[in-house]
Amino acid sequence: MLAQISEFAMNHPYLVIAFVVLLALVFFNELKIATQRFASLTPAAAVQLMNQEDVVVLDVREPSETIGGKIARAIQIPVGAVAKRIDELEKHKDKTMLVYCKTGARSGTACRELSKKGFDKVYSLNGGLMAWQEAHLPLSKK
Repeated sequence: MLAQISEFAMNHPYLVIAFVVLLALVFFNELKIATQRFASLTPAAAVQLMNQEDVVVLDVREPSETIGGKIARAIQIPVGAVAKRIDELEKHKDKTMLVYCKTGARSGTACRELSKKGFDKVYSLNGGLMAWQEAHLPLSKK
């Protein structure tokens, strides 16, 4: 069997290289997820958390994306400005923070930044505002 694997590798080096690269990417992604200091919540779990605790909601979308509405009482700071405007959030350091963006991709970046700055109870909204809307949860136009 080892002879067959080596023959395949010799005959198809690009496939073998692509497989090794993909395997490394999956490994590093899983490692990143395992070592992150924040959790992801579904919209239903986020609502449950908001009903049980005093939660600060942070919208990290760009201002042009907020025209359609946002989660009620959300503080809006674009993801690129979170590090520069961290002092605005310092007063909420002891509270639970729920961070969201449009799809959930940028909120992870903001959560990592908040965790580095000492925020302990940080959650990312899994699927972002799109998942929130798909769950038919309300938005505020204010």
